[in-house]
Amino acid sequence: MKSAAFRLMLVVTVLGFGGHALLLPVLPLWVSRGGAGEFGAGTTTGVLMATTVVTQLAVPALLRRVGYRAVLGAGLVLLGAPAPFLLLTAELGPVLLICAIRGIGFGLLTVAGSALVAELVPPAEHGRASARYGYAIGIPQLVLLPLGVATVDLLGFPGVFLAAGIAPLLGAAATPFLRAERPLPAQPRAGDPAELGTVVVRGWRGGTGPMVAMLACSLAQGGLVTFLPLAAPAATAVAPVALFAVALGGILGRGLAGGLVDRRGPGRLLLPGTLLAAVGMGVEVLAVGGATWLLVVGAFAVGTGFGFVQNDSLVSLFAVAGPARYGAASAAWNIGFDAGTGAGSSGLGAIAEPFGFRAAFGAAALLLLAVLPLTRRPRT
Repeated sequence: MKSAAFRLMLVVTVLGFGGHALLLPVLPLWVSRGGAGEFGAGTTTGVLMATTVVTQLAVPALLRRVGYRAVLGAGLVLLGAPAPFLLLTAELGPVLLICAIRGIGFGLLTVAGSALVAELVPPAEHGRASARYGYAIGIPQLVLLPLGVATVDLLGFPGVFLAAGIAPLLGAAATPFLRAERPLPAQPRAGDPAELGTVVVRGWRGGTGPMVAMLACSLAQGGLVTFLPLAAPAATAVAPVALFAVALGGILGRGLAGGLVDRRGPGRLLLPGTLLAAVGMGVEVLAVGGATWLLVVGAFAVGTGFGFVQNDSLVSLFAVAGPARYGAASAAWNIGFDAGTGAGSSGLGAIAEPFGFRAAFGAAALLLLAVLPLTRRPRT
């Protein structure tokens, strides 16, 4: 991890994810002030993530054909360049088009970035490298997501849109200097859907356990982050503090997991991480309508458990995929992350509307407990 290319990649990641996180809570406010209702405001995130996931399916093919630097640079340009054009209109249709373009860029950025974690450092250091990559992703979100609308009050919409555009473009300008110390291996020639499938289901110790843990934990956290502001008492600081606790727990969990994964081998933290997330969701069940400080405790537990799973599942997928399939492993991991987050927001919402937040959080806790046997590390 002393590689100058790896350190530069972390800087590029901070710039890219900073631009992403800066706009995420602001765009719904922008379109709502332009006349869109709550559903319209919510579609800004929905369209962004939908195009992100669709793009991630195609990234392994692009990595094979044009290389890591070109894909990463294109992703940063597509993420940043459209942002200033938001100043031209707050109408929902044009804004959703911009969100779709930025989603393509974010899909390219996420897969190419996490694949480069494996490419730029030796396999023995993948755990710690993934932890540092997690810091580069998590710190911008930790700072910018909870602030939300406060960034608009400080910079105004023009300042936010310009900053969200400039940061990724600065990252794009640095990508030509991301040169590995060894040649990056060519991706396999097999079709990309098959490559993704190979990574996910190549035997028990292949992708099944890591992907199940990733999907279940991302579903739980996605639903929790979506509904914490509604479940927390009004006119209190509980919701923003709990959201901060989720993000902080994720950073700390991923950082702690880095050294453990390198020392003990991948796959050993999937079960304890998933179990900790399940306990956290159980605490949220008790906290709804009761001791509000428990919402913060449960949120921190969910974030920390998911941090363990994020690190270990990524390194596990890299280990089973091998150097020739790092791109496919990265795509599978990112799709699991983003698809699980979206499913958690919609799925737990479908439970919460008729049955309440306790039922929704309880369902997530039961799901996490149900998948525990699948996350157990197979015997060698």
